[in-house]
Order: sequence, then C-alpha cells, then structure tokens
Amino acid sequence: MRGRCTHRGGWAARTRGQACCRDCGTVRFSEYAALRPPGLPEATASPRRAGLAADRVAAQRVSLVTRRGRVRSSGWPAGWG
Repeated sequence: MRGRCTHRGGWAARTRGQACCRDCGTVRFSEYAALRPPGLPEATASPRRAGLAADRVAAQRVSLVTRRGRVRSSGWPAGWG
C-alpha cells in the first residue's frame, strides 16, 4: 500500500461488495449487513431500582459540582461546554 493515495486511478471490482484501488491496492467495502445470531433477541429490562439509584447518584454529583462554585453563567460546570 502507498501512503497518501488519492485513489484517482479508480476502483476495480474484486468480488461482490469489494473494490480495490488500482494505484495503491486499498480495499473498499460497499455492502454491509448486520450480523445477528439465529433466533429472536431476548428482551431484558433493568429493575426500576437500578434506574432510581443511577438518578440519585447523578443528582448527588451535580449538587457537589454546583456547591463548589464551579458553575458558570451558562449553568454548566466549568469544562463541560
């Protein structure tokens, strides 16, 4: 392979879904498909307690950041945007 090739030589078809640069040999894939094992996926849901615990932790962290006086006039903590 050649570095910094602009692929101006065009693309030669290799196999279905693949093309190869005529100058540097880079392979380009044009057809993608999702890989999924056979059968239907299982529906999973986290318990409501886990969601509430995550909300509580997030609220605690936001309150710690705002108590330290690091909130800018935009309302976001310093360094967050």
